[in-house]
Amino acid sequence: RQVPDQDTGLTQTSHCTCVSAAQRRALWRPVLPDAAWHQRLLRCTHCGEGRLSLSELRHLDCTSPELSSVDLDRLYTQEERGAILQVLNTASREELAGIKLLRGRKSANIVQHREQSGPFTRLQSLLHVPLFKHKTIVKVCQSILSPLQEPAKREKKLHGLKFVKPDVERKQLLAAKTIVSIVFGIRRIAWAHVDHNLTVMDWDQEESHRYMKGPYQPSLYLEEISSAVSKIPAADFYVLEKPGISTQNVNLFPVTLHLRTVEAMLHGLLCPHFPQDRQHRVLSVVRTAVGKHFQLMVGEARTSGRELVQQLMADSVIQENPRVLFPQDTLARYRRLFQRAGPDRGEEMCDALLQAIAFYEFLFNDS
Repeated sequence: RQVPDQDTGLTQTSHCTCVSAAQRRALWRPVLPDAAWHQRLLRCTHCGEGRLSLSELRHLDCTSPELSSVDLDRLYTQEERGAILQVLNTASREELAGIKLLRGRKSANIVQHREQSGPFTRLQSLLHVPLFKHKTIVKVCQSILSPLQEPAKREKKLHGLKFVKPDVERKQLLAAKTIVSIVFGIRRIAWAHVDHNLTVMDWDQEESHRYMKGPYQPSLYLEEISSAVSKIPAADFYVLEKPGISTQNVNLFPVTLHLRTVEAMLHGLLCPHFPQDRQHRVLSVVRTAVGKHFQLMVGEARTSGRELVQQLMADSVIQENPRVLFPQDTLARYRRLFQRAGPDRGEEMCDALLQAIAFYEFLFNDS
């Protein structure tokens, strides 16, 4: 509600009793000539006849009725209500999740409610379903009646090289004959030496039980990581897995500290000539990017790639053009290693191999 400016007499906004509830807004102007203006009367610009004094304006109810006070079933015709209830009573949880605003728990709550209380007979009964408010129900009903025709999703091409840091010119990466992919955990450092034809030249790991025991002694890390680096083959580039642990998770701070320490020391030991030539030969790849490339992600978590690696070893024997090639003289040894290993053994080796494959496929696809 607004009152007229006493000096300028500019148009003010209020409501008039001559308009319906659906047309609550109307403009009021000072009544002219000046003989009437001293009475502070306002004229309705909707009908041209209505008059309202300032004293009446102060008591005029300018509020709109709350939407939540309206019966949901009265907002729609009988045919519309039937169509909405048909969907709510027959659609599966997966089908409901495809409707706007019904993803997640809302679709599950609808299915649970109709299983416990029977099919919906009125839209108003949706207010008894958890997570459903009046405005939400209106939007859901509108989505059911007028579903948005979402454009067909184009298949996303994962430009994997943007997950490789630091930035190196593509032509330098394409000129590389071999890379060593390195993945490290709490106890092991694993590597996969792969050439540009995706032939596995070396695949192994170094294990240590001295990490994360007592204080983080720099000399201990130097001894253990230097021992592993001495066994890692020489290559044009070394690709490290970028740990994906959030620094905000206080409970995992000791693990984060260990992984970052190993990562930093590997950068220094694998690229000792960087101060002279300023050439980055140690790169990092985001762990989740590799997981998405091989469809190993479940939500934000990455699942094991062990079965995928075993399938790749089998394909190397039976397929004419396998995705990755294992030399016959080493394949039997790798198979025995995985048969001998426990359920958590060899995860770093699997991840190192998958990271090498993903790196080359990122490179070739982006080229």
